[in-house]
Amino acid sequence: MIKVYPTVLTPTTIGSKPGYAVFVPDLEINTQGYDLADAIAMARDAIGIKGICEQDEGRAIPEPSTAEPSHTAGDIVTWVDIDFDKYRRANDMRTVRVNVTVPQYLKDLGEEQGVNFSQTLQKALKEELKIAE
Repeated sequence: MIKVYPTVLTPTTIGSKPGYAVFVPDLEINTQGYDLADAIAMARDAIGIKGICEQDEGRAIPEPSTAEPSHTAGDIVTWVDIDFDKYRRANDMRTVRVNVTVPQYLKDLGEEQGVNFSQTLQKALKEELKIAE
């Protein structure tokens, strides 16, 4: 699910260096970056985190506005895109315990040969689900 959020970048000082304060009004989140590219990357990351947290709490991800947000002279208004599904795959690396059953002989052979059962199952699931690495 790809969405595009309006974002306001305000020139500021971060420590003693120039940078940008970043505000995403639709999600009411702030971040910062040292230059434009960093500010946009940080905005994308903040939007991704907020979105998957909303999903994890059983809430819908807020829809982005289509209108330019209010801002002051000197601010930069830009739109930042995020693919929430791709973001989750890349960043949600929590592990969970899954109880599976296999025939005893496969367990014994796998252990004898040092097979990592968890890694093997993850690889098979990605192949089955057609998820590219």
